[in-house]
Amino acid sequence: MSRLLAHRVDSLRCEGSDAIGAKRTCRERREGVDLTKMTQTLAVHCGNGFDARFQPLEKYSFAPVRCRLPSLRSNMRRRDFITLIGGTAAAWPLMARAQQAAMPVIGYLSARSPVDSVEVLADFRRGLAETGFVEGQNVAIEYRWVEGHYDRLPEMVADLVRRRVAVIAIPNTTASALAAKAATQTIPIVFNVGSDPVAVGLVATLSHPGMNVTGIAMLQTAVTAKRLELLHELVPTAKSVAFLVNPGNPGFAEVEAKEVQQAARSLGVNLLALNASNSSEIDAAFATLVQQQAGALLVGADVFYISRTGQLVALAARHAVPTIYAYLEQGAAGGLMCYGASLTGTQRSVGVYTGRILKGEKPADLPVQQVTKLQLVINMKTAKALGLTFPLSLLGRADEVIE
Repeated sequence: MSRLLAHRVDSLRCEGSDAIGAKRTCRERREGVDLTKMTQTLAVHCGNGFDARFQPLEKYSFAPVRCRLPSLRSNMRRRDFITLIGGTAAAWPLMARAQQAAMPVIGYLSARSPVDSVEVLADFRRGLAETGFVEGQNVAIEYRWVEGHYDRLPEMVADLVRRRVAVIAIPNTTASALAAKAATQTIPIVFNVGSDPVAVGLVATLSHPGMNVTGIAMLQTAVTAKRLELLHELVPTAKSVAFLVNPGNPGFAEVEAKEVQQAARSLGVNLLALNASNSSEIDAAFATLVQQQAGALLVGADVFYISRTGQLVALAARHAVPTIYAYLEQGAAGGLMCYGASLTGTQRSVGVYTGRILKGEKPADLPVQQVTKLQLVINMKTAKALGLTFPLSLLGRADEVIE
């Protein structure tokens, strides 16, 4: 449009009912205004002959003036010109809003904090990219960080539902997945949980989830008993073993506690259950552990304890308590022994499922994937600091030994 105006501006003719004749040049040209300059031309107001240089008003006649801008083939009436310009300007914000509306939004609900989620978030984005979605280009992500405060879950989930996100992605915790399912039966949900999703009521079956929920099952609770067995193999003389569990994630904690209690009875070990859902409670739990003279510690598989790995490792070293953890990342951070799956390894799958749903697939048609690769990691540096010697039977079964 601007090029058209520049091209045709020389044809601008002013016709009035005053002394200005129909064949005379416009007053603006006579006064020396260069109408080929758009900044000046567009400042000439139809209806009063006031020019772009804002000279004194008394120089001009204010008799009615009609402005006409011919088109390439036919004349364009003033009202048509104004309508075209106004319609184009009005369309710009509408087009911008339409582009924003066309970009789907993912609700990302994590029980952890953004600080300790860098790697898992990178894997999630890689999974999205495999399905053709890149954050900021053709998909937006609304982040909600619970940071271990599970009482915030209902409010955060409700907010995502109000915003009508296209998918809710849950990278961790059974509590988050259950809260999302309770809040909506229409928005698709993709979870990554450590519990049995069928047992806790998330899906009907693994092969046919049903409804609006599907995801990844790490089955961490299913191997909790195995962790206790490995710990007992390392310190067979321990008659009492402490078990650290997060009551803030009750559905997960109950299943995990049941598994551990059964294993403890089979091994003839007294189990000391300790609740901890924040840093101060972890300190208090270690104080109780020392007082009760527990010979070893089994840390629960709730992801809250991943963010507290540094604190747990330091307290275990201070009190010389042999400890086993649930996530491989905790072994790399100084944990004595870990048995389970890699949390970062599952996030790519969460991203892929999220992308497939954005493309139109239904959660009910996507079977729940099970993590089958479990690894045993032993940290020999920590073992030496504690004065422990691992039996060859354990070292021989380790998938990774950190020197």
